[in-house]
Amino acid sequence: MTLTLDAGQLAARFGSVFGSAPDGVWQAPGRVNLMGEHTDYNEGFVLPFAIDRTARVAVRLRPDSAVRLLSTFGNQGLTTADAGSLVGGTAKGWTKYPLGVLWALQQRGLPVRGLDLLLDSDVPRGAGLSSSHAIECAVISALNELTGAGLDTQEMVLATQRAENDFVGAPTGIMDQSASLRGAAGHALFLDCRDQSVRLVPFDAESAGLVMLVIDTKVSHSHAAGGYAARRASCELGAAALGVRALRDVGPGDLEGAGGRLDPVTFRRVRHVVTENERVRQTVALLDSTGPGAIGPLLDASHASMRDDFEISCPELDLAVVAARSAGAVGARMTGGGFGGSAIALIPATAEQPVRAAVERGFAAAGYPAPAIFRVRPAAGAVRLA
Repeated sequence: MTLTLDAGQLAARFGSVFGSAPDGVWQAPGRVNLMGEHTDYNEGFVLPFAIDRTARVAVRLRPDSAVRLLSTFGNQGLTTADAGSLVGGTAKGWTKYPLGVLWALQQRGLPVRGLDLLLDSDVPRGAGLSSSHAIECAVISALNELTGAGLDTQEMVLATQRAENDFVGAPTGIMDQSASLRGAAGHALFLDCRDQSVRLVPFDAESAGLVMLVIDTKVSHSHAAGGYAARRASCELGAAALGVRALRDVGPGDLEGAGGRLDPVTFRRVRHVVTENERVRQTVALLDSTGPGAIGPLLDASHASMRDDFEISCPELDLAVVAARSAGAVGARMTGGGFGGSAIALIPATAEQPVRAAVERGFAAAGYPAPAIFRVRPAAGAVRLA
């Protein structure tokens, strides 16, 4: 996706397509997860931040139940649906995300009518940066305001989670929506996925002379695919075998005893979640006390755990991490659900060009398609633009 339209341009395009002006334009960001992978659905801790790449929607409510959806990218064309007969699993492409939000609001008993919607986005699809949740959070922000639903932020988080789980069919937790709706410039979001409490943690890499690079491997992934669901099932099996509500309740000191009660694969899955929760806590402590330059070893350890214990990396992600580290990155890890997507590298600003060149050379030598490499900054969450 390439964002080509500002709010005024998107509204003008909407008018040319649908015949009159939208009721408004809303924006919601994608996210990078700084630390805490596959811990969210285990009632653990995560540390994402909203990024300066966004989905924008121009929306107008209709007096009837007709739904008309169009994007500025791809060749899907105008999609039509009936708001009164939405069924999970039937929508295709990006349209399942706004339709899922509409369905989830209906399930809460809210009288959501039809709508016209035009989407523009520069959050890369399939890159592990939560392009789908950016769309959902922009849409729910719009509908919450336009319908007078009065949902607070946490209720919007849970409604978009239900859309993902029960309409789209992706067994995701609440991290991505929370980052997109609650993000703040210059901060990461420390989220406890059990009690849903949040705290903003300072993360201003550039003030520390650092840059956060995203390395999009172009290996597409999907949360609705089997690998993600299989990892979640392994975690549930491990929690049941250990007699706990969720792996959040297993500490690092419990791992030695757990090894004798679990099969080797399940034990490795459990070990990743337990140690990853601890890495989130340690990262927060370092950001509060020392600053972003101190978290590099934790980024590296997280990637090794995802590669070896949770087995959700891939050769392209591993290459991106190794190449970035060899060229001077403070630390690097894959980010997102895995099986493709992106890596992040925290690097000194002076090392940006050497890191970019090293990654590009490595991919070319391995015969992989060239990755997309770009900076991201912690940005604000969802907002109305016009």
